Amino acid sequence: MTDNRPLLSELLPQHQHILNTLKAQVSSVFITGAGGFLGTALCRFLRAADIKVVGFARGEYPHLNAMGVTLIQGNLQNKQSVIKAMQGCELVFHVASKAGVWGDKASYFGPNVTGTENIIAGCHKHNIKHLVYTSTPSVTFSGEDENNIDESQPYAKQFLNFYGLSKAIAEQTVIESNSAQLNTVSLRPHLIWGPGDPHLVPRVIERAKAGKLKLVGKVDKLVDTTYIDNAVYAHLLAALELNKPTPRCAGKAYFISNDQPILMADMLNNILTVANLPNVTARVPSGIAYFVGTLLEWWYLRTSNQNEPIMTRFVARQLSTSHYFNISAAKQDFDYQALVTIDEGMKQLKQYLITQ
Repeated sequence: MTDNRPLLSELLPQHQHILNTLKAQVSSVFITGAGGFLGTALCRFLRAADIKVVGFARGEYPHLNAMGVTLIQGNLQNKQSVIKAMQGCELVFHVASKAGVWGDKASYFGPNVTGTENIIAGCHKHNIKHLVYTSTPSVTFSGEDENNIDESQPYAKQFLNFYGLSKAIAEQTVIESNSAQLNTVSLRPHLIWGPGDPHLVPRVIERAKAGKLKLVGKVDKLVDTTYIDNAVYAHLLAALELNKPTPRCAGKAYFISNDQPILMADMLNNILTVANLPNVTARVPSGIAYFVGTLLEWWYLRTSNQNEPIMTRFVARQLSTSHYFNISAAKQDFDYQALVTIDEGMKQLKQYLITQ
């Protein structure tokens, strides 16, 4: 088996320090969704410090095996298999969830709600004391502008899809499970991107090449994004804080971002630029996009079409509203800061795309 872990010395000094500190505190880490974008990045960083990682995922991921990750295949909804896989671990990063913008209630509630309940049960069974849960800003999004909001913002009164609803319920479950026996924290990174991103970047590029990428609304709105290495850094910092005698972040939720609000058009065009594609300028009115999304959702439900519509009500609102966040709480409670700027991240993304 080839070891393709990065050398610890290749990482930023802040990452090196945090990983060395974590290594002195835990011997084995459990990561759900280990084969996903964020899960894989967490595995890479932890294995760079030679920390034992047990990954839990539905499929086979040779790149994780090559890192030296102990990969266990399983379904989050199978309580016994989850509990069995967690044996011997001391820290849990619960990253896995069914994401996306389209699907029925059961398809989201099974992995996202029941799966989270099973992870918590496993923590109690094996006396695991620290759980870092990957949530999402979608838990507060009801289709309106979110300008510099912080964690005092309540959960959405209405959700435009079952993803946001299921994650909100799961996040509340994690928060309520915080106790003297189990320290928990929920992180809400927004729009994670970077080299290896299987969601935002390829979707933007694919739609641009097909001539289907358009800006929504007459006015560009500010949005927050999170470079992948910054998302990992936030998770590692939160884990270290949980291990303190009186963790400041226990039982709380935190928005995470690059702390660089950017116009949606600029973010999309930055991606297109590094992919050597022309900028997007075509626009569609937000009302028309929402109407089309509503119509497509109705038609897909009527015809039992399981594919994701090219437009939904949620996507129409996401692309035409602002959503950027005040991350002062994360800075204060576990010293989070974005280590990689958007410009620096775009340089890394460009180099990655060249090799593909």
